[in-house]
Amino acid sequence: MKILAVDTSSRNCSVSIVEVDKNKNINIIAQGNNDDERTHSVKLMPMIDNMFKASNLSLDNIDLLACCLGPGSFTGIRIGIATMKAFADVKNIPTVGVTSLESLAYNIEENATICPIIDCKNNNVYSAMFELKDNTYVQIGDNIADTIEVALENCKLHSENPIVFIGDGSVLHKDLILEKFANKDIRFSDKNIQSSVSLARCAYDKYLKGEYGDSSNISPLYLRKSQAERTMLEQ
Repeated sequence: MKILAVDTSSRNCSVSIVEVDKNKNINIIAQGNNDDERTHSVKLMPMIDNMFKASNLSLDNIDLLACCLGPGSFTGIRIGIATMKAFADVKNIPTVGVTSLESLAYNIEENATICPIIDCKNNNVYSAMFELKDNTYVQIGDNIADTIEVALENCKLHSENPIVFIGDGSVLHKDLILEKFANKDIRFSDKNIQSSVSLARCAYDKYLKGEYGDSSNISPLYLRKSQAERTMLEQ
């Protein structure tokens, strides 16, 4: 199965074409990254076009579209989803939506309890907990959109096993995490950038479970109001 995966939810615009076999082995056919959130709307389509040209493929060769739903950059999320919806409608390709927290968790490939943390400024974060055992990822509890302190308290509820912290939020708040988990077995991943390849791996697992559909299957996951909406409510 060939998958086109797009993640525009963070500063890094990540796109890839991968092929997955029945044993879940992944072959990266083409991959591109652009580390400038301000240019996602300009760079996304040329990046995809360049990948198709480099691989001698086209949308006609794609079996599944994988798109990051968020949480993350409100504008970036909308750009990625709109693009993938258009592809799905034009070529009738099934879609799978993956959260940015799921995608980050899939950066870890060894058995572990995983806590992805994404910074969303002003001491706030997006976070979740996942258990990876025998190549199966299971989310524990709900997604969190709150202060880093609240997110870490949620982590403590599931800290019976060693925890791997991952994401830009874990880097930013490393000292606080070390303080809160001083007597716990924890480590910090160095794979903190969201990857469209990891997103594709997650999408394939979801596809096997029947979690796919047409273009209406993908919609933004914001978890919190935009800054403009929050400012308006405060006035």
